[in-house]
Amino acid sequence: MDYKQLIIRGISYSQTQSGAYALLLEHEESHIKLPVVIGNFEAQSISLGLEKDIHPPRPLTHDLFTKFIVSTHYELISVIIYQIVDGVFFSNINFKNKANEEELILDARTSDAVAMAVRFDAPIFTTQQVLNEAGILLELEDVSKEEQPFSETVQSEDNLKAVSMEELQKLLDEAVKEEDFDTALEIQEEIKRRKRKID
Repeated sequence: MDYKQLIIRGISYSQTQSGAYALLLEHEESHIKLPVVIGNFEAQSISLGLEKDIHPPRPLTHDLFTKFIVSTHYELISVIIYQIVDGVFFSNINFKNKANEEELILDARTSDAVAMAVRFDAPIFTTQQVLNEAGILLELEDVSKEEQPFSETVQSEDNLKAVSMEELQKLLDEAVKEEDFDTALEIQEEIKRRKRKID
């Protein structure tokens, strides 16, 4: 089957479901976006998996499963979002054993599959049929700014701008220690913005 590769364009608070987030995937060639509604925990886990340099003091469920996969000599090859039924996406996670090349396919919720994929830097694919059924053509000028995970308000960003780099690092360490990942991600974004200005 001719699968279409997707990239993660961002995570934002869902405007349609309270307490939920929207994961925005995009087919780069056609620019068709695939919005997937996910829960708060999965949104945090995907964001932390993308950040790479924020490490919670205790492993999240997806981190634990990642360690288990690696310890059994498997690797995550790809994620395929193969179907949508009544607004629910169905996905497979494809694994391969490094020792004997044995392949393993597991059914998974799309949010969990993506959370695992980002930890292995594995590609995410879908079918043309899923894109036809659920995809939207949405022009976004700068998703990286507009869809920053968990940025609550402009006011909180302004507060962070007034803090020194040293204080930001202390706040980041404290937020991670207390497992307040929403705040940790906001602080991390501010640190990255300042580093980009220096470079």
